[in-house]
Amino acid sequence: MTRLRFLSILVLAVCVCVSSQPVLSADPVAPSAEPDVDVLVYGGVPCGIAAAIMARRAGASVLLLEPTRHVGGLSTSGLNTAETEHMLKWTFGGLALEFYQRLGKIYGTQAPEFYFESHIAEQAYQELLEEARVPVRFGAQVEKVLLDNQRISGIVLTDGTHITAQVYIDAGYEGDLMARAGVPYAIGREAISEYQEEGAGIRFESTPRRARTVDAQGRLLPGISGWARDYQPGAAHPGVMNYNWRLTFTRDPEQRVEMPAPRHYDPARFELLREWLAGQTAQGKQVKLRDILDLYTRRNGKLEVNNKQAAIISIGHFGGQFAYPDADYAQREAIIADHTEYTRGLLWFLAHDESVPESLRNEMSQYGLHREEFADNGNWPYQLYVREARRMRGARVVTQHDITEDRHKADAIAMGSHFIDSHHVQRLALSEEEFINEGRLWRIGSAYQIPYQALTPRSEHCRNLLVPGAASYTHVAYCTLRLESTWMMVGHAAGVAAAQAVQHRQDVQQIDVPTLQATLRSQGQIIDFLPGKPERFEDQHRTKEF
Repeated sequence: MTRLRFLSILVLAVCVCVSSQPVLSADPVAPSAEPDVDVLVYGGVPCGIAAAIMARRAGASVLLLEPTRHVGGLSTSGLNTAETEHMLKWTFGGLALEFYQRLGKIYGTQAPEFYFESHIAEQAYQELLEEARVPVRFGAQVEKVLLDNQRISGIVLTDGTHITAQVYIDAGYEGDLMARAGVPYAIGREAISEYQEEGAGIRFESTPRRARTVDAQGRLLPGISGWARDYQPGAAHPGVMNYNWRLTFTRDPEQRVEMPAPRHYDPARFELLREWLAGQTAQGKQVKLRDILDLYTRRNGKLEVNNKQAAIISIGHFGGQFAYPDADYAQREAIIADHTEYTRGLLWFLAHDESVPESLRNEMSQYGLHREEFADNGNWPYQLYVREARRMRGARVVTQHDITEDRHKADAIAMGSHFIDSHHVQRLALSEEEFINEGRLWRIGSAYQIPYQALTPRSEHCRNLLVPGAASYTHVAYCTLRLESTWMMVGHAAGVAAAQAVQHRQDVQQIDVPTLQATLRSQGQIIDFLPGKPERFEDQHRTKEF
């Protein structure tokens, strides 16, 4: 049995992920004479699915590695929108548009569907992967990356498996394969001075919030990260925007599953909310659940739950995300578990704590998880919403200027158009009675061309790796890339580029970009500004294309 045939059989089996501390340095090893596959894609998220399918369609042998038990990332874990409400629809093409068209086929509408259900999204992704004959291996993470002469010569997974390829694609949210290959990266917010970005660095919200910030001993309450006086607006900061679980709620008695109780409930975590609720009650104001949670109406009686930006406290776990990007796998599991405890504790507090107004407790008690979603995981989403983690420092760094001013790129491989959207990072006390949120960015978007060089490391760092997930962007610019729809677009381009590098036995930095662009255009990928199409979101709204 040949090695490739053996691997093809092996990758169809599901294995159990073994948590272990990753090796952060890359080790040298002699290159394999016969790689197991042409292209290895790490991360079965939408970006990785698109990359794997397009590389396979281009004739390359492909292996898709997904550390969890499900493909689809956040699209199959509760984030049930393409984000077209804040994008230019004409920029959608290629595999991304094909996915939304597949949703329409499943729903029977025969038109692209941009709002959907998690289990339907998973069905659509599975159909596309099966049709392209992409083998998927579940349940193991990359532990070690082996290097030879600035090329990845193999990877070792947490279950001990050693896999080799000609080209590697890191499509994951965290950039784990990239980091273990020794490619430089950034975490957090750059200072304004680094790239002269107006939106960079520490950013205080304009309106302070009234709520007690310290306990009886003068200690900061849980959820308050520090004192605002210790932070300088525009300065660099290592924190990324907050994470949360993207839950699916329902009030339908036939589908409703009771909210799971926290395992280690600590009501002190919600003292900030308790204080604020008491203040609202004293002023005669009635608080409703939608003042605390964002509840988006979706299909079949489902509600998509998100962190509410304007809330005094919501399901975004401010400060709980700080250590995640560079944490080892065991530490990440602890951080994810802490987010789960925080979220379940908040929902339990709202439904049961006697300090919560009775009307709000009754309202919260009407909701439950939807039994149709995440049925093999206690109806809890499979993946935490990691909005941002590592970002590569590659051949080109895309900045705010590239998405607002210098929007045309000769090496364009996709179009971006989402708003500059960063959720808050932290809460900072102004006094014992006031705090301020920090980190929010919200700017109307424009169409801009995403350059191929944003996906490639510098040649001296790695010559056979593409990074469409944790791409080479500043924090401000990354706020426009971090959408599953846009990630599918850049994943599409990465898959085609990887197959081209394999075919011509070239480094990823050396492939012929005009040839890549011609191929992408022939596949319906939108990489050009189109005559007559609006370039700004307001223009789309005025022309009623939205």
